Amino acid sequence: MNVAFFGECIIELSGQPLQRTFGGDTLNTALYLARLGQSRNLHVSYATGLGMDRISESMRVAWQIEHINTNLVRKMKDKLPGLCLIETEANNHRHFHYWRNDSAAKYYFHDVDSPFEQGILNQDYDVLYISGISLAILTEEGKALLVSLLVKHCEHGGKVVFDNRYRAALQSVKQAQYWHSQVLPLASIVLLNEKDEQNMWGDLDIMTRYSQLGCQEVVIQRSHFCSKILTDLQSSYPQVEYVSGHSVHRVIDSSAAIDAFSAGYLAMRLQGQSPRESAELGHQLSTRVIQYPGAIIPRQAMNDLA
Repeated sequence: MNVAFFGECIIELSGQPLQRTFGGDTLNTALYLARLGQSRNLHVSYATGLGMDRISESMRVAWQIEHINTNLVRKMKDKLPGLCLIETEANNHRHFHYWRNDSAAKYYFHDVDSPFEQGILNQDYDVLYISGISLAILTEEGKALLVSLLVKHCEHGGKVVFDNRYRAALQSVKQAQYWHSQVLPLASIVLLNEKDEQNMWGDLDIMTRYSQLGCQEVVIQRSHFCSKILTDLQSSYPQVEYVSGHSVHRVIDSSAAIDAFSAGYLAMRLQGQSPRESAELGHQLSTRVIQYPGAIIPRQAMNDLA
């Protein structure tokens, strides 16, 4: 099965002295799914915009080492990846400072037909994965084009997975509500973060909202805590299931916890496993990730799960 992600990967600076890494919501999930997918016949591609500088090239090579197909990456000679400075207090509370308004990913759909668009028209992918941030970073024209591509993908029988990430710094509540409402009726699986849901809609009446939007399967992600799964939302008897997470003695870094849960869930669910079995792997991976610093843990730390 071929799974294509669209999103933004940014350069991250953190620590003292400063260390340079890379990450982003969709990239983190794509990377962990690629690791889990090697033994599960799941093939991951990542679409984004990068520059033609040495750092951009090092990012692309790093993804290839992780068995992520980079044929969908657009290289732009006049653009660079976004940048994030992460400051961590003594109590592990983190502050994020972004420079991404002119990043290469923002212009992915400009000027010429993108490889992502060509792949969809050629029906190269079974599943497309985007997040609210994937939409938010684009221009209005880019957002509209991406939604039209998702429609074409669904018309060809493909599946869409949507993650509801919301960042107030990238777009207003009304903008986010509008664009999310364009995508959600197309989504086979919706992954929800409750905090983002509350910030964007002002309530947590998830069952009503997503039933009205035509969704069938909604997963409320809670990192290593108990997750909540809603299925058969269009039937007379929607199903609600809770899956317990795993206790952790000490959390080192929770920055990619939900991204990891998403990867674990999809690694099982896209193979036809039950929502409960899928969430259990999601919790296992999320629990592992939060016990290491940074968004991406060493590959050997999750070999038993892969």
